[in-house]
Amino acid sequence: MPPELELAVSVAKATGRPLLLRGNPGSGKSSLAPYVAREEGWRYYEYVVTSQTRATDLLWKFDGVRRLADAQMARHEAQDGQRAVDEDAYTEPGPLWWAYSPKSADEVARKNHQARMERNLGPEEAVVGGTEEHDEWIERWNRNRKPHHAVVLIDEIDKADPDVPNGLLVPLASHDFTVTETGRRVVVEPADNEDDESDGPFRRHLVIITTNEERELPQAFLRRCVIASAPEPTTAAQLVEIAVKHLNARLAEQPSQADLDLAQALADELLVVRKSAAKDGIRPPSTAEYLDALWACRALKIKVNDGRWEKLKNLTLIKPQHMAEKT
Repeated sequence: MPPELELAVSVAKATGRPLLLRGNPGSGKSSLAPYVAREEGWRYYEYVVTSQTRATDLLWKFDGVRRLADAQMARHEAQDGQRAVDEDAYTEPGPLWWAYSPKSADEVARKNHQARMERNLGPEEAVVGGTEEHDEWIERWNRNRKPHHAVVLIDEIDKADPDVPNGLLVPLASHDFTVTETGRRVVVEPADNEDDESDGPFRRHLVIITTNEERELPQAFLRRCVIASAPEPTTAAQLVEIAVKHLNARLAEQPSQADLDLAQALADELLVVRKSAAKDGIRPPSTAEYLDALWACRALKIKVNDGRWEKLKNLTLIKPQHMAEKT
């Protein structure tokens, strides 16, 4: 991690403020949060923002349709008046809830899951990850990690309506919120040991928010963030270092010498392509595209001097939309 980015993370942790990370698409902004979580041994959660995202989606999601259907069914089935309804059974905790209060989030998530199974509805698409497979990966990731510390990634917040960052001001500042539909107040859970408690409730969670700056964010939101820029790697050595970290994370083992040679060859080639792209007025390939080329070459056993390399380069580094920018 570059020293300036390391300092930004430290300041965000010390102040309890979210870290807003700016940078071009593909510059590696989204990889900072899981990297910090892995290095610190903290739990990790993520949410990718879309144009349909609401601020509450990062806190909780309430299934009002299922709640109404169950209430109507209960009225028809009740023999001696309506049965009591547990509102938690219609609530799905979001990533900030899991970060602040994992025990209550787990309790509510289990009630939700059980209620859906009783109605033969199948598991709900969870707020934290978006797919069942992803959530299983998050669960495996968080095993044996510090239970009272967490990193949350809120990715590409500039895609959302301005009401979203404004709606997150209080939960991010106070580290608590109240579920409107149930009245349940979610607060940071006390730590089980003195070492964790000495950090204070606001310093046990790091929220990293990324933006491609496609839309201006509200000033009130910016004032409450630690703001940093994701530096673009400019040397082959920096690119190889990034590749090694990604190989380590995905393979769970040290990369082979063949992997290192491939990463070096691709890094050298990327710098050549970037220089040519700048001369031709084409957007240069990003770090993400470098990693795409790395994984593709590794899987397909393609080397830079391979006859297939030129075609793969056009698929991963020099793309049709890049060419369109030139015209």
